[in-house]
Amino acid sequence: MMMTTILVTLVMLLIWQINIIVVLSFIIIFLGIELTFFSSVLWSVGDGSWIILVFAVVMFLIMYIWNYGSKLKYETEVKQKLSMDLMRELGSNLGTIRAPGIGLLYNELVKGIPAIFGHFLTTLPAVHSMIIFVCIKYVPVSVVPQSERFLFRRVCPKNYHIFRCIARYGYKDVRKENHQTFEQLLIESLEKFIRREAQERSLESDGDEDSDSEDDHSFSRVLIAPNGSMYLLGVPLLAEFKDTNKPISEASTSGEVKPEPPTDPPTSDPEQSLEKELSFIRKAKESGVVYLLGHGDIRARKDSWFIKKLVINYFYAFLRKNCRRGVANLSVPHSHLIQVGMTYMV
Repeated sequence: MMMTTILVTLVMLLIWQINIIVVLSFIIIFLGIELTFFSSVLWSVGDGSWIILVFAVVMFLIMYIWNYGSKLKYETEVKQKLSMDLMRELGSNLGTIRAPGIGLLYNELVKGIPAIFGHFLTTLPAVHSMIIFVCIKYVPVSVVPQSERFLFRRVCPKNYHIFRCIARYGYKDVRKENHQTFEQLLIESLEKFIRREAQERSLESDGDEDSDSEDDHSFSRVLIAPNGSMYLLGVPLLAEFKDTNKPISEASTSGEVKPEPPTDPPTSDPEQSLEKELSFIRKAKESGVVYLLGHGDIRARKDSWFIKKLVINYFYAFLRKNCRRGVANLSVPHSHLIQVGMTYMV
């Protein structure tokens, strides 16, 4: 109860930005009651109230083990991500066969190519003609507008047909959409991104500087919360939170890999190139959308301490085995799933 009160206080200060007098009143009333209850538990430990303290310690250990294991897993994924030089050496076919369709690869990285993708390349005889790295993140705003739900970036040159998508949800957003609705919204947002990218390139090539278009472009990358706070939607979350003191124009240039110039043969008509890519997306959508899921289990190294092996190999593995998986919220049928396991040594 005390931890909940402290966390709610942080939310009131940082996100809701409520008047400090209201926050202090909340802390004095609720934290005072909980401290009184806690002192009474400590006073009557010999009469059996120690059970409550043991229960609190167990809950704390569960949260600590989950946070510790998840942090190690994420840090390992960041260290083992694939380099762009390796992708360029593989070529646009990625060293394998590109089958028709769209592959949605779920991962937790907002920057770089996840190592699980390399595991897919070495395990499967073919990959889809279009790959989208999907990363679901929750931002500190109540509701994210549907038009600002997805943030796309192009990965590798244009003829690779690989994109990154960061799906953003607020803390009041409920992910109740089925997989078909999610796919439709994602493809529509991808087409808008490609059109906007082509428009920006045409403006850069012509050397035009239209202030109205710049205002529209800035508006599409900024989300204004109900309390007046602004959050950048034009940069990945990690880059946004690290560069909060930078101006928008400077922060928007950091973080994710920028779209690279197309390596396709040059065409005299940019609109023809745009329609060609949009037609490619529609054909890939008609061929089907497949969800590529990688089960990244972590294991402690052989030279690790006994406590670390016990925590990672048994306690954290048990929690991951019994946790609710995110794909269940999308209600994806098993016929649209491809799962590959990968073990990280931490």
